Amino acid sequence: MGDSTSASTSTSTAWSEPRFRRRPSVSSPPAQLPFEQPNVLRLAPGLRTLRSRGAVHRVRTVEGDEAWLVTGHAWVRRLLDDDRLGRSNPDPEAAAKDSGSALLASLLGGFATDHARLRALLEPHFSPERMLALRPYVEKLTRQLLDGLAARKPPVDLRQELALSLPIQVMCEWLGVPQEDKDRFGGWTQDAANVGDPARSKQGLGQLFGYCRQLVADKRRNPGDDAISRICATEGIDDNEVLGLTALLLFGGYETTVARIGTCVSLLLADPEQWQALLRDPDLVPGAVEETLRMSMPNPHTGGMPRYALTDFEIDGVTVRTGDFVLLNIIAANHDETAFADPDRVDVTRDTTGSLAFGHGAHHCVGAMLARMQLQVVLSQLVARFPTLRLAVGAEELRLRDSTLIGGLVHLPVTW
Repeated sequence: MGDSTSASTSTSTAWSEPRFRRRPSVSSPPAQLPFEQPNVLRLAPGLRTLRSRGAVHRVRTVEGDEAWLVTGHAWVRRLLDDDRLGRSNPDPEAAAKDSGSALLASLLGGFATDHARLRALLEPHFSPERMLALRPYVEKLTRQLLDGLAARKPPVDLRQELALSLPIQVMCEWLGVPQEDKDRFGGWTQDAANVGDPARSKQGLGQLFGYCRQLVADKRRNPGDDAISRICATEGIDDNEVLGLTALLLFGGYETTVARIGTCVSLLLADPEQWQALLRDPDLVPGAVEETLRMSMPNPHTGGMPRYALTDFEIDGVTVRTGDFVLLNIIAANHDETAFADPDRVDVTRDTTGSLAFGHGAHHCVGAMLARMQLQVVLSQLVARFPTLRLAVGAEELRLRDSTLIGGLVHLPVTW
């Protein structure tokens, strides 16, 4: 565990050092989550106001618990890689929380979980070589889904026709999950991620783990050329670890990618100038993906990535006590003008170096390469096949799925 004077072991850069501006807004009463978000494609005004006042703020979660909300880019970046913050609390029953979902704590493991070891077990399965081998399947599947889209009479719901279908089939192919089971486990992950109904969340989580337990047993008996079979074959790994990793991959690789496809496309269609830039120069697609990832909006009811203080220390002059609940708001950080000029504007040519869309340091998302690859394939093919694609409703009519941990759009109506 780190000492109380060193915030991170990461190498500093010009944009990683905290900007000491005005003092943090720590006066009573705490700000109440969630913040109203009139435009789901833009940062909530209340969150923008807090960020302008400092890096760390007292808030009250939707569950009624107090927490520290960190909004400044430099501090969020440092704290993502700070071993004085843990993913779980040694006393989970008494721990503060920011949603009613049972999912996050279960998938992240308990207080004693060796996260570094589990990460090391996963990383080989997300290697560039494996992602390159998977890409032709993703490209073929995307073409097939867009064939179906082209056969429909617009307007159509792009979330239903593409965003929901692609990631779940990709995960089945990569993990070795029977395609006929995709609708079942897809429903369980949605239930498990429910933030407003704890009973539904626990039931969905139980069904997901039950399915994964049977799947792992099948892979032990009849291994194939897939990620779960390869994880099972890893020396020294036990069934409980494989079970947890399998559930994490099924959820993380599906729900988060669904949400990000919707956000990516909607942000670009809401700004026709940026869409036209991609039509003129398709080589801008990778940069467009990174820019929309930077601007992605999660569920507004959750304040950020949950962490617990493992010791007393200071964040921008504010003393955080052992056991305190800390929310690292990546979205606010990615809209910090000290890190990104004109941060509320979509710019597919922007240098997004420093974006925290996939975390940072030891907690950088291990599946980032898989998500990026799917987004690049989707956007490349949409631009090529549907150059006149546009939103079928005003951007102000889009709505977020605020009942689920990951968020994302309820619908994405498009026409062409």
